[in-house]
Amino acid sequence: MCGIAGFCNLNTDYTRNSEYWHQILVDMRKSVSHRGCDNTGEYLRRNVGLGHTRLAIRDLCFGAQPIVRNISGKEYVIVYNGEIYNTDELTPELKREGFVFETTTDTEVILYAYIHHGIDFVSRLNGIFAFAIWDEACERLVLYRDRLGVKPLFYTIKDDTLVFGSEIKALFCFPAVKPEIDIEGLREIFGVGPARTPGNGVFKGINEIKPGHYAVFSKEGFNVKRYWELESRPHTDSYEETVDKVSFLVRDAVKRQMVSDVPVCSFLSGGIDSSIVTAVASGYLSGFGLKLNTFSFDFKDNGIYFKSNSFQPERDRPYVDIMLSEYNLNHTYLECDECLLADLLFDVVDAKDLPGMADIDASLLYFCRLVKAHNKVALTGECADEIFGGYPWFYRNELLWTDGFPWSRDISARTLLLTDDFVKELNLHEYVSERYSDSLKSVPFLEGESPADKRRREITYLNIKWFMQTLLDRMDRASMYSGLEARVPFADHRIIEYVFNVPWDMKLKDGVEKSLLRESCKDLLPRKLLYRKKSPYPKTYHPNYERLLSQMFTDILNDPNSPIVSLVDKNKAMIFLKSPSEYGKPWFGQLMAAPQLLAYMIQVNYWLEKYSLL
Repeated sequence: MCGIAGFCNLNTDYTRNSEYWHQILVDMRKSVSHRGCDNTGEYLRRNVGLGHTRLAIRDLCFGAQPIVRNISGKEYVIVYNGEIYNTDELTPELKREGFVFETTTDTEVILYAYIHHGIDFVSRLNGIFAFAIWDEACERLVLYRDRLGVKPLFYTIKDDTLVFGSEIKALFCFPAVKPEIDIEGLREIFGVGPARTPGNGVFKGINEIKPGHYAVFSKEGFNVKRYWELESRPHTDSYEETVDKVSFLVRDAVKRQMVSDVPVCSFLSGGIDSSIVTAVASGYLSGFGLKLNTFSFDFKDNGIYFKSNSFQPERDRPYVDIMLSEYNLNHTYLECDECLLADLLFDVVDAKDLPGMADIDASLLYFCRLVKAHNKVALTGECADEIFGGYPWFYRNELLWTDGFPWSRDISARTLLLTDDFVKELNLHEYVSERYSDSLKSVPFLEGESPADKRRREITYLNIKWFMQTLLDRMDRASMYSGLEARVPFADHRIIEYVFNVPWDMKLKDGVEKSLLRESCKDLLPRKLLYRKKSPYPKTYHPNYERLLSQMFTDILNDPNSPIVSLVDKNKAMIFLKSPSEYGKPWFGQLMAAPQLLAYMIQVNYWLEKYSLL
């Protein structure tokens, strides 16, 4: 993976002050250098500047970017972040057409495919990506993002100048782009955060290329085109055929994503998703006489303080041990203590440029840092729950039929600490309701679907477009902050396109959640693990963590210079701090209400202060 950044203005000649603009490019790519610092490069011409910082995964010696190719006297240039998993299928045709390859990178394949097939070539790619191509012949800069939004790509337009980057921080290195917040941004933070409305960068004027879209910046302006979308189709396969198809797709996705010139590891939580990925990856490597590195995450003293609840019924460690007894893995147990976790709440805002999923983000950032000491590439089990229906809101009626986003249905919990005046100004109920209803308008239904089937299609669509995006955003920023490439086999678009149209009674056969995935991979896992109840990402139950958060938030409230003080009702906050914690009641998704809400408010305060937003 890599970091990309750049700018383009078709009415400006950057070569007139090339030293100055080159330094701007350097500053932009330095701001995202954590994403990979094996190679760096800049490209500056009359109307465009492109910068790149590289994490070398394929063609370690000759894969530096930007890659520039001259065709008929015109330059074509690419800066790219991602991995293409069907490179070997795309290359032969390009070679037959006379393209000469100077590297073995997927980057060069992408550039030649664009030149040969044209601007819509992106639909041929299987992978995770965000890239920019400067086409001198057509005088245009094209920004592309993968179908599911695994890789980020932010942009803004200032005074006819397009500025873009892998992360928001890169945009702020451009002289005309300053961090600002308006009421819509605050509504994003308090209404839907840590999720974001698709395409919304929260900061005023900052946007993100939506998943499955590309944008063309030319003399005709800035035009966005969708090249991929979920479609509803009749499902004609029998249950047995469906199981076989899912079995093939999952295994094929994992094997494709083993492509790398450096060793690949996996995150092994003990859940069925990461265990399936680990099993396939381990089998693949064993064919070459190699052993897979695996890593599991937990919190110090959770063995003492863990509290079983409806969202997290049991610990993961026993199931990790089951996998280790079944597969020949090189495993490392990783732990994070509560003091470090609290300190990392600030680092993760630096990584993400926004408040996030509180201690989930912070711990994942820390764990990724430890994994990077061993490997550059990791496979994860992300996205299976959104696709196969693993979350409780797929099958618990009180969540399924919620008139709103089921992972954050209680808006009152989000305004609990805010002043009455600020709550009134935010008008979150209306804002969130509009985001929800706008999203439902795009759901593709099949004619004749029952109300229950239509609702589950809606929930699946919302999960893929909203909840999954939040998790992918979290994974990208947490992993890439340490230059670790995280791959997500379950986000293969072929799996999502197929399973989106599988009837619910096949996904929940015999009342077993994710039964389709379990049946498709039953030969890979021991029965005890295969049929374990879902348990989400681990959380710390150490009482000292809450004490630390309470003290941190109290200090914020007592500091008149804290920006969040103007938004928070101190009396409400003090009452909240003295109330018993809720471990079974969710605040966002399956996050425990009290600790994560406090941690989120601490992050919001740091974010407002860091960017001088209030």
